Parts: sequence; C-alpha cells; structure tokens
Amino acid sequence: MGGEISSDGGLTVSQRGICYNTSQNPTISNNKVVIGNGTGKFSTTVINLTTNTTYYVRAYAINSKGTAYGNQVSFKTDNSLFDVDGNIYKTVIIGNQVWMAENLKTTKYSNGTAIPYVTDGTIWKGLTTGAYCYFQNSTANGAVYGGLYNFYAVIDNRNLCPSGWHVPTDSEWSELREYLGGVNVAGNKLKETGTAHWKSPNASATNSSGFTALPGSWRGLGGAFYYNVGDCAIWWTSSDDNNPTHPLLYSLWSGPEFNRSHDPYFPNDAGCSIRCLKD
Repeated sequence: MGGEISSDGGLTVSQRGICYNTSQNPTISNNKVVIGNGTGKFSTTVINLTTNTTYYVRAYAINSKGTAYGNQVSFKTDNSLFDVDGNIYKTVIIGNQVWMAENLKTTKYSNGTAIPYVTDGTIWKGLTTGAYCYFQNSTANGAVYGGLYNFYAVIDNRNLCPSGWHVPTDSEWSELREYLGGVNVAGNKLKETGTAHWKSPNASATNSSGFTALPGSWRGLGGAFYYNVGDCAIWWTSSDDNNPTHPLLYSLWSGPEFNRSHDPYFPNDAGCSIRCLKD
C-alpha cells in the first residue's frame, strides 16, 4: 500500500501514510500506518489482515492546514491456509475438491497440543500413539517435504489438519485419481515437474493438476527410513478398509501410476506424508 504526494501546497507535510478499514472511506482514526513526511512516493507492507475480507485504503497527508486524503482503493485478501504453527500452505481446486498443494508440516494437533517428535527408530516402532518425524531426522527435509506422521496421529480426534480441513478418506483420494484420468495416468498430472526434487528423468510429469506432489519417501518397518527423498511420495488416507493394522495409502513412484494399496511395509506405526482436504 502507498501513495505519492506531488505538492505540499506551500506547507510542509509533517506526516504521511495510509489508513485502511473494512468499511469505506477510512480515516486516520481507523487503522493507520505512518510512512514518513514530506513529498514524493511512499509505500509499506501491511500484515496480519483477516483472510477472505475486503479492505478499503486511502493515502493521507497532514500539514498545518489539516489532513488530506487520496482516492479510495479496495482489495480482497485471499483465503490463505495456516496451521497452528503458523505455516502457510498453497491450496488448489481440483474438480469439486480443494486440496493442500503442499505436504503438511505441523508439529501440533489443531487444538495446539504438541505431537511427539520421535527420532529413535526403536522408540518409533513401539508407539501406539501419534508421533511425527522428518525423513532421516533432517529438519531440512522437513522444510521441503513436510513431516512423516504415523497412523495413530492421523486418527487422533484432536485432528492433524487445520480447522475446516481433514485427512482425506479412501473415497476422497479415489475421487481425485478418477478426476485426473485414473490409476494409470493420474500420477503424471500430480507430480511436480523437473528434477529439483524428483529423481531424474521425471520426464513425463506435467503437474497439470497443480497438486505439486513431492517425493518425501517414508519411515517403515522397525522405524527405519526407506529409499531416499526423490524416489516416492506416499500419503495416508484416514481409512483402514477393515484392516486395522495396515491402513490404506496412495503412492507415486517413477512411473505415471497413482497407486492405492494396503502394504505390509506400512503398518500403523509407519510414517507417511499428509495432504489435507477442505471439509
């Protein structure tokens, strides 16, 4: 936000800036940001606005004769998605669904309770409650690929996802896959293009869906980390399909397929990525 004072009318501008509000014709008695004094161009960035809200803005200038306002402009903030840690997520509309376009990174349930961070493989494999880690216990991997959460965290009633979002069911993942053409082609439409994250050649990936799937790999049997980042992307569903020890998951590998499976390498204490879906 900003403005320009082309003339001070012969009197020194002692203060200039912008004022804004959610109702029209804001004044300096509303929200105000001071941006120096004198003539010329000025601007600032305003943070902590309410999402999905229309704001009205005017520049102002003050001299000894009083306060003058510029023309009113308006804008609407987007509906950014935040988790309780303050991480911001891109989102994407695919068919009739609204998905996170990034893997979940939260370290807390939606009520603010910390999710245990477990690095030791022996402790991890004995868990019967929620936990998370990063691949190879690397926070750098976590920053790019998000956390790896066990299934106990998925089904915890404190909810992994931000308010208004949830871990998708099997049928919701299936809806995504079918909308993108089915098991044999959907993978290429989901994968991020290039080889910055996916193992070379990744030549057939288009990311035409905007989902931007990243290959964060997983933590499996005995708490061990399997393969490497770049090899595969694996996400939990919130469904066990009547197999309470090996829940359903969806995965992408080097090919174009988007696979659905129960897998003996993925019991409840495995660690997989999470993508949240809007309620």
